[in-house]
Amino acid sequence: MRRIDALGIGFGIFITGGLAYTALQFIGLNNLQAGVWSQVLLVCCLVGWVSTYMFRAVGKNMTYHQQREKYEEEYFQKRLDGLSEQELAQIQAEVEEEKGK
Repeated sequence: MRRIDALGIGFGIFITGGLAYTALQFIGLNNLQAGVWSQVLLVCCLVGWVSTYMFRAVGKNMTYHQQREKYEEEYFQKRLDGLSEQELAQIQAEVEEEKGK
């Protein structure tokens, strides 16, 4: 998610809170009750939004992690492609030797 997306979502949540306040007043709640319930709705939405971020961060399912993994794979593939047959055979022998231990 880009920074502008996060700002847009935050602004949308702010507008939704204002609309909820107006809607609650329209259905008959007084100013205080409409304010409290619109804040409850706003807090619930924010907690839900932050929890999705936390789940993605803990699960490493974020753009940064995906870009880093792709970079590492491409980097090691490039290094592997640059090895000669003798160097590759030597590395494979070392790996087999480590497996045997």
